[in-house]
Amino acid sequence: MTDPTPRRVAFVTGITGQDGSYLAELLLAKGYEVHGIIRRASMFNTERLDAIYQDPHETHRRLFLHYGDVTDASGLVNAIRDIQPTEVYHLAAQSHVRVSFDIPEYTGDTTGLGTVRLLEAIRAAKIETRYYQASTSELYGSTPPPQSETTPFHPRSPYGVAKMYSYWMTVNYRESYGLHASNGILFNHESPRRGETFVTRKITRAVARIAAGLQEDLFLGNLDAVRDWGYAPEFVEGMWRILQQDEPDDYVLATGVPATVRDFVSAAFSHAGLDWEKYVKHDSRYERPAEVDALIGDPGKAERQLGWKTGTDWRRLAQIMVDADIQQLDDQLSGRSIRLDDR
Repeated sequence: MTDPTPRRVAFVTGITGQDGSYLAELLLAKGYEVHGIIRRASMFNTERLDAIYQDPHETHRRLFLHYGDVTDASGLVNAIRDIQPTEVYHLAAQSHVRVSFDIPEYTGDTTGLGTVRLLEAIRAAKIETRYYQASTSELYGSTPPPQSETTPFHPRSPYGVAKMYSYWMTVNYRESYGLHASNGILFNHESPRRGETFVTRKITRAVARIAAGLQEDLFLGNLDAVRDWGYAPEFVEGMWRILQQDEPDDYVLATGVPATVRDFVSAAFSHAGLDWEKYVKHDSRYERPAEVDALIGDPGKAERQLGWKTGTDWRRLAQIMVDADIQQLDDQLSGRSIRLDDR
């Protein structure tokens, strides 16, 4: 008797990042076998996956990590051929916009060419799979909001340009080779797992440290930039829904609600009972050579066709992140005092 349960195997690049870790949790909860590639490093860089390994249901037994890199074409071919994934989620990138101005060539190699290497690996392995490309609101750049799937692109950073290459290569492989390949154009989405150099996490970590008396000032760039901020765990649900569609397509995932960096700063500091104006200082080093003034997404298509909608607004997001960073700092300080007592 044959097993009626369909084989569900996911291959995830960027699995150790914010989105990758939440996506791995989601897929494992849905019964997938999940494979991710991680770069070899002298230090462990899998802390965002700790929640999976601590799961009492032992879902980590269906999680497999492989050393690899999107700059290694042959390694990607071998991995795809060996794993035979039914779904591929390409999240890996040099994703810091400001940093992309400092290292444009590396950004182009990883964020842009890394995509075509993975698409070619799928084609070379001759497997039937569905491919998700992590696209970004930075594609729109200086194009006025609201931005939808039909809004013209005008990227304003090496990161945005590299992502535009990835976007169109995904469309090209869909149209040229019949690959079930889709773009998710995700607007800003944050969480306590956000990298510490990204502005929202930089803000909430500073709030925790200032409240604890460990930091005096927070230096930021453009406070007037308008963004559409959502909650990362909700956005990875949207990624999964995109690949469950019978036909591949491109979708904007966003909240549709604008807020300035100043708004986010105010909400984060006030949640901890602090007046942000006493602590926040301007530093031009954090401004971009070419600014993106406003990114506000129109998620109408995703709501209609995917049944996807966000439930966490930017104010609640700021509170979640501040609470998490305060708790993390408390845990760190408590651990430090315990180690000192043990000496």
